Amino acid sequence: MNRRRFLKSLAAAPAAGLVRVPFLCPSAAMAQPPRGLPPADPFQPSEEANSPIGEGLGIHPGRVVWVRDANATTWDGVTGHWWDDAYTNQKVVHSMTSQLVRNLAGAKNGRQAWDALFRSFNDAHGQGSSGYRPGERIAIKVNCNQDRSAQWGTASPGMETRPVPNGLPSPHAVVALITELIEIAGVRGGDIMIYDVTGIRNVGQPIRARIQANSNPEFQAVKYLVGTDYDLGGRMAPTPDMQNPVRFAKTELPEAYLPRQVTEARYMINMALLRPHGMAGVTLTAKNHFGSVYFPNDGGWSPRTLHSSVLRTQPMGSYNALVDLIGHRHLGGKTMLYVLDGLYTAEHNEASVIKWASFGDQWASSMLMSQDPVAIDSVALDLLRNEPRATQVRGRADNYLHEAAQAMKPPSGTIYRPDGRGTLPSLGVHEHWNNPTDRKYSRNLGRKEGIELLAGA
Repeated sequence: MNRRRFLKSLAAAPAAGLVRVPFLCPSAAMAQPPRGLPPADPFQPSEEANSPIGEGLGIHPGRVVWVRDANATTWDGVTGHWWDDAYTNQKVVHSMTSQLVRNLAGAKNGRQAWDALFRSFNDAHGQGSSGYRPGERIAIKVNCNQDRSAQWGTASPGMETRPVPNGLPSPHAVVALITELIEIAGVRGGDIMIYDVTGIRNVGQPIRARIQANSNPEFQAVKYLVGTDYDLGGRMAPTPDMQNPVRFAKTELPEAYLPRQVTEARYMINMALLRPHGMAGVTLTAKNHFGSVYFPNDGGWSPRTLHSSVLRTQPMGSYNALVDLIGHRHLGGKTMLYVLDGLYTAEHNEASVIKWASFGDQWASSMLMSQDPVAIDSVALDLLRNEPRATQVRGRADNYLHEAAQAMKPPSGTIYRPDGRGTLPSLGVHEHWNNPTDRKYSRNLGRKEGIELLAGA
């Protein structure tokens, strides 16, 4: 089912019984899978707690850092927009981001932390223990799935009759990351590119305007790569690099291509959203790259060809296209940092932001970071499955995590070779915490393998 038909199916859902409040969007239809597939049951882990699989990555293998600060998010759910400066505290978000970077690297200050992250990445990729050098470009992938019009937070063309979702990236979180890179890590603004290239998406004005509000010329030099500019100006259009295909292990899937502007970058930062998904169960760092792909004969800059290969209704031990994306050398292969923006978390991919019952009916107010793509998505899955209002975390939402953690010998028996080269190694470590109160993973319990979660308030 393509996205247009999927959205129409939502719009056709009966209105009776749907909850309509300013920050909650109807979701009953989202619990139904694409036509012809069985419904998805609520998610249940397929393995016992603290049973790690795969190999942890990073300076501190398997480390995930999480900061939650309710002072960052003060929207009342009615007045203005949650992304207004009055309702998201930029100073607090800066502090959260700085703390995450330092805790992830285990460094005393931000400059040392960023240098350690760059050196760790280069050393792990056989480039020597070198830090960032001017001229080395960094592509930042953001999830602008809901940014589909000229004006941020308004209905996209043809969808004016539906409630307008507001599950957008936090401009303040993006600004905090850019500020860290330029002012702390010493990265040149001209080496930074923020992107989402799906044909109907844009990197909206609140993000660009806040970055350009800084008088430092380095902030003015930051680049933007988008699927549609909507005549706003100042953004680049993607050019597919036909020399570096993504070869999916499922033979029915055609090859995909990536923007040349991405394949030419030295580093990537995957800045995804913390939220459920109506077809895949969750949309975290792995699925963020649905906004990176181009299919010449199957929709152009659109991920719809991949939808049937990531469904939450697939059994455990099934092929999952997300593994090919995580493992491709120009996507996960060049990602030095994974970030989850969970300041204001949407109910699902086509909905609006919700307060979390598990956090005392407050906003999620959270950000997470890791060098391990499997570990950060595993922690995020545990957070989401423990939230009663995250009703779309259903089915086998963790299938791709099992496949990715054991990519060299996955449960499905698939041979993942997205670059057309040798088979992939383990892409990270997966496990579930001991319980939602203590939130302890294996390394927190003193074991040598597994995830380590550092949580700060």
